[in-house]
Amino acid sequence: MKAAILNQFGPVENFKIVDVPTPKPGFGEVLVKVFATSVNPLDYQVRRGDYKDELTLPVITGHDVSGEIVEVGQGVENFKVGDQVYYTPEIFNGQGSYAEYHSVHESIIALKPKNISHLEAATLPLAAGTAWEMLVTRAQLKVNQTVLIHGGAGGVGMLTIQIAKAMGATVFTTARKVHHQVLLELGADHVIDYANEHYIDAIQQLTGGKGVDVVIDTIGGNTLSDSGMILSQLGQVVTIVDIEKPQNLIHAWGKNATYHFVFTRQNRNKLDEITKLVETNKLKPVLNKVFLLSEISKAHNLLENKVGDKDFYGKIGIEIDK
Repeated sequence: MKAAILNQFGPVENFKIVDVPTPKPGFGEVLVKVFATSVNPLDYQVRRGDYKDELTLPVITGHDVSGEIVEVGQGVENFKVGDQVYYTPEIFNGQGSYAEYHSVHESIIALKPKNISHLEAATLPLAAGTAWEMLVTRAQLKVNQTVLIHGGAGGVGMLTIQIAKAMGATVFTTARKVHHQVLLELGADHVIDYANEHYIDAIQQLTGGKGVDVVIDTIGGNTLSDSGMILSQLGQVVTIVDIEKPQNLIHAWGKNATYHFVFTRQNRNKLDEITKLVETNKLKPVLNKVFLLSEISKAHNLLENKVGDKDFYGKIGIEIDK
């Protein structure tokens, strides 16, 4: 099978398209013909070596799959050949998704939503799964609560906005002015132009000084320390960003705040719930660019460095096979 291999970490030019053996499904596993995958910030972080201690070279990376089961291993109970499925491969454990075939345990896959394409479905498992874990599993967001989503125009942010609205929350988000209209169309109630106004002042004004119940952090920086200033009592902060330096959380102490650090986990139940949202049109993929597997370097350059489109937003799909 064809696959994008990294023999060393570093720049996008390190990807090589080569022929490698097709995996065989083990006990409880299925073999999936990969029709599509996508690119996430985690993908370029892995490629440049941010997690080099977690992986052994050479490695096939990639963290989204949408495709069709072509072989079923012994012990598989819930899936059959021909099923259309989508999922996130186990992170830092085994082969990734930048290949024509992928072998995976049945416990972390789900049937693909029927009303979207494989390219659209491939943009969802990691990003929407992360959004679900932040909002549902950790924050346990409730109807009529308020949530601030940092980085609303990102791949995770745009899906988090939609899931929060589906849960009945009032949604605030930050983004550059050029992306405001699309975020309002996705369901955001208030979009803050972080380039021209400070989100702390904006949230205090918009909430009458009460603050928000939940802050979702997808960007890092000083978000953890500053968020305490705009939390309501018993508020929560949920972050998916590595903490690069110590931060002073004194502002959150007076709010009796809770902090959650999320490295998303894989399971079928979460994907099944996401499928329900997609099939009831409460969650829509935001697929804005498609590349072939042979163009994986260009795809990484676009997401990581905005090469070719400085205003790019949403998700990038990678077509493996039509």
